[in-house]
Amino acid sequence: MNDIRRTILWVIFGFSMVLLWDQWQVHNGQKPTFFPSSATQSTKSPVVASSVSGSAAVPSTTTPVASASSVPGMSTLPADQANSGTKKERLVVSNDVLTLTFDTEGGTLVRSEFAKYADMADKKSGFVLLDESNSRVYVAQSGLIGATGTNLPTHKTVMAVLPGDRSLKEGKNQFEVKFESPTVGGIKLVKTYTVKRGEYDLAVRHEMINTGAEPVAPQLYLQLVRDGNKPAGESSFYSTFTGPAIYTEAKKYQKVEFKDIENNKVDVEKKASNGYVAMVQHYFASVWLLPDGLQRDLFLRKVDNNLYAAGMITPLESIAPGASKIIDTKFYVGPQEEKILEALAPGLELVKDYGWLTILAKPLYWLLFRLHEFLQNWGWSIVALVLLLKIAFYWLNAKAYASMAKMKAVNPKIVEMRERLKDKPQEMQQAMMRIYKEEKVNPMGGCFPIMIQIPVFIALYWVLLSSVEMRNAPWILWIQDLSAPDPYFILPVVMTLTTMLQTALNPTPPDPMQAKLMWFMPLIFSVMFFFFPAGLVLYWITNNILSIAQQWMINTRMGVPPQFNLPKFK
Repeated sequence: MNDIRRTILWVIFGFSMVLLWDQWQVHNGQKPTFFPSSATQSTKSPVVASSVSGSAAVPSTTTPVASASSVPGMSTLPADQANSGTKKERLVVSNDVLTLTFDTEGGTLVRSEFAKYADMADKKSGFVLLDESNSRVYVAQSGLIGATGTNLPTHKTVMAVLPGDRSLKEGKNQFEVKFESPTVGGIKLVKTYTVKRGEYDLAVRHEMINTGAEPVAPQLYLQLVRDGNKPAGESSFYSTFTGPAIYTEAKKYQKVEFKDIENNKVDVEKKASNGYVAMVQHYFASVWLLPDGLQRDLFLRKVDNNLYAAGMITPLESIAPGASKIIDTKFYVGPQEEKILEALAPGLELVKDYGWLTILAKPLYWLLFRLHEFLQNWGWSIVALVLLLKIAFYWLNAKAYASMAKMKAVNPKIVEMRERLKDKPQEMQQAMMRIYKEEKVNPMGGCFPIMIQIPVFIALYWVLLSSVEMRNAPWILWIQDLSAPDPYFILPVVMTLTTMLQTALNPTPPDPMQAKLMWFMPLIFSVMFFFFPAGLVLYWITNNILSIAQQWMINTRMGVPPQFNLPKFK
């Protein structure tokens, strides 16, 4: 009876640790790891509207809807903007890695497609991140607001496209796309995007020309607006963060759930002179960057039905009549490749979020990256990395498996004693402790060395789950995408078999209930791996095979012949 109680307590403790881990993830801004909640889906037409607390408000934007009166902010457009005579149109430009679509309404970036990263549903098409359609809203906007309510060119102002290239010409490494607004409130805004060869970041120049007779003190705003829906194709068996993030030198990387914005529970730095604002999802991110030293107000808020904005406003010095002012900013829209992000701005690589194990995950990614430079295959790089980790932890694993071997050697004595004293539980416990003491066996000796390694392997889990390099990366034969589940479930089956083999090599617990749990738990957790990315399953298989080999070798060396302890479900 005592053994059954103890077993039940161990089961409760195990599930409590799972729940505690899950809540720790939530506390650190992650979505739940094991029990992800489904995002609210919106079937209404997407509408974008944004505002900023204070004396100035960022104007609203919207996709066309049936009634003009239902479009927020349309009625506030000055007559010189509404009747400028310039027609709205979409402009498509491209370099070798990006295809971008701009809307002449505000010179807004409304679509981005990546040439190197295929869409998971349609492998012939590039992955689309930014998009403004009937099913999605995710756009990058910028414009001017006046501190005293003066109307200035905004992302609702229809602009003219100036002549220029629309793609990279032979022998050139960049080209410019220019939008020019009509004069509004005495200010003309010229917005210039510089698209570079092989780059995901755009230089975005905002030139403000005072064509009026009075000085004007505009404020430049940059914002990202997107809906709060889950990205298409996201797994229900593991969860990654989707939402806005802010970085400043003072408070570092802060990410915010959409639900916290909706519930007004946002606690981020409001003012800074450095950093960035971003929208983050699995593998990809978009980021607005201002030069360091410029003061900016940071904001995160819900702006309309299931739509959220992250942005910053920077006040500018007064522009005299006939004078102009230029602010050079950057916009990044692309994959979360650490080397690219580190080179752009301090802390930008943190959009690739490893959670609280970043201190372990970053060196693991560095080592994985170096192995890939040598092996030129991400699958074999995963295998090599796990092999190096097993070598590094060889001594700890040896201690664990030696302890297990001793347990296996004394197991016949334990079984005989339990059968003999099954009606005398107190004497049974005393006799068991005596056997452990005489044989110099520590029942927990096999657990502690393994527990020390758990944070490292959890960190490696996040490295493999977060690394966009795994996307569309082949390994061998039928595995052509390490970020997608095995299409034939071969790897999950192998993983399950190796897990069962490893369980069979471990000493059978004297308590029958514990022995059954030893077999049920691996089977239950193995089910999840049928839906995990192939790269994660490959890492687990490699770890299992190396563990089995080491355990077999240590048992043989200690004179404890390896044997398979098969389950007895009676």
